[in-house]
Amino acid sequence: MPGHWSYITLVLYLASLGLYVRFLYTGRKQTGRLAALALALGLGSHYLALLERSHWVHSVPYDDLYGSLSLFGWLLAATYLGLELYYKQRSMGAFVLPCVLALFALGTWPGHDLAATRQEQGALFALHVTLSVLAYAAFALAFVLSVVYLLQDRHLRRRHPGRMVWRFPPLDGLERMSRGSVRVGLVSLVVGTAMGIYWQLHIRHTFLLTDPKVLVTLVILVLYAGYLRLSERGVWRGARASLMCVLTFLLVIFSYAVVNLYLSHFHRYL
Repeated sequence: MPGHWSYITLVLYLASLGLYVRFLYTGRKQTGRLAALALALGLGSHYLALLERSHWVHSVPYDDLYGSLSLFGWLLAATYLGLELYYKQRSMGAFVLPCVLALFALGTWPGHDLAATRQEQGALFALHVTLSVLAYAAFALAFVLSVVYLLQDRHLRRRHPGRMVWRFPPLDGLERMSRGSVRVGLVSLVVGTAMGIYWQLHIRHTFLLTDPKVLVTLVILVLYAGYLRLSERGVWRGARASLMCVLTFLLVIFSYAVVNLYLSHFHRYL
């Protein structure tokens, strides 16, 4: 059963979403600041909810798929807030918070038993998983930004942008934010994968280069590296690069939801 920190987190995330939506309509700076504050408080209570879950299962809070989804949501919210503070752009919160809420709810209220499932694998494995999920969260944020880019580009081409579109970042600003998020994801995935390989070799004394998880991870790395290169030059800049980012994230979802659960022997979830 979810604890009191989970309910507090839900309230704070919902409040943040409502304030971000209001900011999108009104453009009031005070509303945007309150939205960011509610998100920061939600991140704090979500972290405590993860600790609470860890206490219940007597292991790391992402010991199963549901816990990893909750961690996914927490890291997505944290990555977005960092990007918001860096670029000083709050209009994307109304699009990111629904994803955060969905991941948090799926990881907290699926009706599963919170009994311990596996023995903890150690600090190195925990860091490997955390970095892998951080990469997924950064790619998810780039996906949202790319979708908004495509929608905004389409409306501007039709010359019927609507009132809210003018509160979005300019198209080149959305591209910069998306590239920044992808860079965070690539660094996290490279370091996390290297730690996972070392953990496999050091603890299990085996590593399968042909494991589907490893192969899909390599493809994801190549595609996102290609996105970064193509989005900065030539005819691929703009909508084509954004579409490539969207389609690549579908492979990330396939890796997270199918390869991790059913195909890989690397380790079960991440």
